[in-house]
Amino acid sequence: MALTAEQQSQLDFQVASSAVGQEQQVALENLRAANQAAAQSKQAKLEAVRLAKEVLIENARSKAIDSRDVAAADITAFAGTLVAYIDA
Repeated sequence: MALTAEQQSQLDFQVASSAVGQEQQVALENLRAANQAAAQSKQAKLEAVRLAKEVLIENARSKAIDSRDVAAADITAFAGTLVAYIDA
């Protein structure tokens, strides 16, 4: 049984819509995965900063009171080293 021209065009439209929907779904899934990876990377960097701060402050406790200054630059440099180590 052959389809009428109208039925065939409706079927073609449904198939095309389904293909476009699948492509959009794949694109959305790829975008979601990329966003999740970026969020995980930021979380890892934040944890590295926390760890660097704790380590540097704990190390400073063993020094004399006059030489206990820990600067933000020290924390960021150490955190950068930790992130580089994690990424390697």
